[in-house]
Amino acid sequence: MDAEYSALEQGSSSCRTAAWVDSQSKQKRQRCQGSSSDQLGSSTSDSLQMAEPELQDFNYGEAEEEDYYMDDDDGDGDGDESEYEFDEADFNQQLADKFDDLDLPPGVEATVPWLQKIEDSGVSTTSELEFEDDITKKYKAFKQFYTVQNFSDHHYANKVIDTTRREWAKRIQHEWKILEKDLPASIYVCVAEDRMDCLRAAIIGPKGTPYHDGLFFFDVQFTSSYPSSPPSVYYHSGGLRLNPNLYNCGKVCLSLLGTWSGYGCETWNPAQSTMLQVLVSIQALILNEKPYFNEPGYASSANTASGEKNSVQYNKITFLHSCRTMLYSLRRPPEHFADLVAGHFRLHGRTILAACQHYMEGHTIGSVVPEEDESEESGGGAGASSSSVAPPKEDQGLMDVFGLFGTRRIQFVPDLKTLFEDLLMEFNVKGADTRKFLEEKLKKNQPAA
Repeated sequence: MDAEYSALEQGSSSCRTAAWVDSQSKQKRQRCQGSSSDQLGSSTSDSLQMAEPELQDFNYGEAEEEDYYMDDDDGDGDGDESEYEFDEADFNQQLADKFDDLDLPPGVEATVPWLQKIEDSGVSTTSELEFEDDITKKYKAFKQFYTVQNFSDHHYANKVIDTTRREWAKRIQHEWKILEKDLPASIYVCVAEDRMDCLRAAIIGPKGTPYHDGLFFFDVQFTSSYPSSPPSVYYHSGGLRLNPNLYNCGKVCLSLLGTWSGYGCETWNPAQSTMLQVLVSIQALILNEKPYFNEPGYASSANTASGEKNSVQYNKITFLHSCRTMLYSLRRPPEHFADLVAGHFRLHGRTILAACQHYMEGHTIGSVVPEEDESEESGGGAGASSSSVAPPKEDQGLMDVFGLFGTRRIQFVPDLKTLFEDLLMEFNVKGADTRKFLEEKLKKNQPAA
């Protein structure tokens, strides 16, 4: 009887011991997993997500997981498991300890399983959310017409004129009231209290044109003889000539400004012409669907086979320059317009990138992109001047371009691919919806199985 009781007591003790060991092992494994997840979140999440905010939606856990087990190096075949039992939790804990204070740079992927197997929670970090909210709030609060104290980078900042005439000041204030009341949604204006003669405008490129979704900036000065003479206007070209009427030196060629010949209502009328009329004319008459024919020497070739062919090629170059202008504005936004630039391209970044892909496939510049047309009735959306039906693909290699650009050969698709990558990076930094394009890029860069 005593022997049976002793045996039972030993068995019970053994069960309690096994249960305690199993409990400790589970707790240890849980601590390891929690520690590794916390370590990763504290050391790498901020830097990785701030570098590329939208990468967080990728599912990196789909990759095949590796098994980390100890092999029998002695060549004995079946080893004695009682001599050594591999504890994966303990192994991961040791790895986590080594990476405790290590700040991994963006783009560096660790090769240990506890880093590779982390599943994305889909929740942005506090700093990222604050960054995105800041851009959104400032963009929504950005007024179409507003005043500042002064301009430091205005083209006419160093050209001081006499602004003491009372009649002149009253006319400028009248112009301000017209702009504040009647500006279209696609034009923004900023004026300076200390320099009433200075004005800066941002014009959004119209849809259906090679300028769509772009931002184009103009500096204006009301001359001392205003309104007897029209204002002076300078275009921020970045050294690019993307229109026959917009020179790379900043000159704006428009009859209303007296920089080109015109007749009747095309010319400046001190009693009727306004600054609003100038801005709307630039948007409607200069940034149009076929700018090639803005050049008087080529206007007569409109609706001819040769003229239309040259216009198509001109639009390709124009769109390339428009993309370069976007990069120029993103990297060096004009004073007092940084919030507009960041918010605008964050909102329209996806549309611009989709258009780039659409055009690289051979579609006409300015034609409706299928993604934008899905929710609309057939025939295209408002402002779209081209059909959504894909035209025959044209030669995407070397093209001969004559006329305004002289005789040169360009490579549209390779140049646009390069600009696409640059825009993707810049838009991603601003928090635009670039998920689709980043996923496509990731799949393309993954090695074949």
